[in-house]
Amino acid sequence: QVQLVESGGGLVQAGGSLTLSCAASGRTFSSYAMGWFRQAPGKEREFVIVISMSGYTYYGDSVKGRFTISRDNAKNTVHLQMNSLKPEDTAVYYCASNVEGTATTRDYDYDYWGQGTQVTVSS
Repeated sequence: QVQLVESGGGLVQAGGSLTLSCAASGRTFSSYAMGWFRQAPGKEREFVIVISMSGYTYYGDSVKGRFTISRDNAKNTVHLQMNSLKPEDTAVYYCASNVEGTATTRDYDYDYWGQGTQVTVSS
């Protein structure tokens, strides 16, 4: 069982920055692929970004050039740095883990999910 806890959400003005963190339990965190998804009210859950166990990253089209992901295996933590935020980035952000280490954009490939953290970008 893997537990994921997100933090760092909040309210920010358009053009601003925010960093989300996701702390994971488990002794084999370094072998997980870690992804971030988001869901805005009335919309389907959307893939944001993923980092593989080797550090390979893949970005959703809507966040390319603005968001970056990093991981600290010593601290079992993954970070999502969000820059140049837009009102359309407003959503609940979820981190998720794929324990087989597969860096995938499909939410059904992820085994564990955090509870989510709200990000609100005001115009």
